[in-house]
Amino acid sequence: MARDEINAFLGAGTNYQGKLHFQGAVRIDGNFRGEVVSDGTLVVGQEAVVEGLIRVGQLVLSGNIQGEVEAATKVVLHKTANLQGNIKTPVLVVEEGAVLEGQLDMGSLGSSAPIVSEEESD
Repeated sequence: MARDEINAFLGAGTNYQGKLHFQGAVRIDGNFRGEVVSDGTLVVGQEAVVEGLIRVGQLVLSGNIQGEVEAATKVVLHKTANLQGNIKTPVLVVEEGAVLEGQLDMGSLGSSAPIVSEEESD
């Protein structure tokens, strides 16, 4: 992603705490603690540390996240990524060297209704 496509940039050496809501794309290279909510793309740089709840359209991780991640379309873990927490996403891309400590939920492939055989219904 080109730097000119990013709507906001939270730079290295800075600390943020609270809720972040945005449209488009945001890149974090500093420290962030709190909640991130967006339909857009969150880019977490290699030196970044993010703690909290993340609900975004797409996550591109090169740094560190501790917390819950929900991505509507995709999560990309680059080789320097370190994620400690659970991920819920339909698509996961992991480069060799990335670290994931937690559970992965990619959704169910079938319907959520229980399956009843003909023998059970008699």
